[in-house]
Amino acid sequence: MKKITIALILLLACQLTAQTNTSTDVKAINKVLKKQRIAWSNNDIETYMEAFWKSDSLAFYGKKGLTHGWEDTLDYYLTYYPTAAYTGKLSYKINAITNIAPDAYYVLGEYHIKREVGNADGLFMLVLKKINGEWKIVADTSV
Repeated sequence: MKKITIALILLLACQLTAQTNTSTDVKAINKVLKKQRIAWSNNDIETYMEAFWKSDSLAFYGKKGLTHGWEDTLDYYLTYYPTAAYTGKLSYKINAITNIAPDAYYVLGEYHIKREVGNADGLFMLVLKKINGEWKIVADTSV
């Protein structure tokens, strides 16, 4: 009986630690997304791109198709959102942040952009991975 009690206490302690880590991760991911939203709304694409993994393996799938790599993704944004009239003011509705691996989450949400050239709305799914202690977007599908 004593062994069962100790095993249950250890199991509970592990679950509480996992829940705390998940909560900490979700807060950190939300902070990344908030910084990104503010940068976009200030027409600061370079700062917006800091949230993305600076790698040729980054994958971005948008209305124009699949783009690979950080530089090509930056070029995409600079081409299709050249001025503040195009970037406008961004808001998100986060529908889910789900842990999929020890250092990875997916985020499901909706974006809304109020802008001079016409508003834009859509859906997104991001995959974020903790790389060198920072949460980075490694894959983005935005349509």
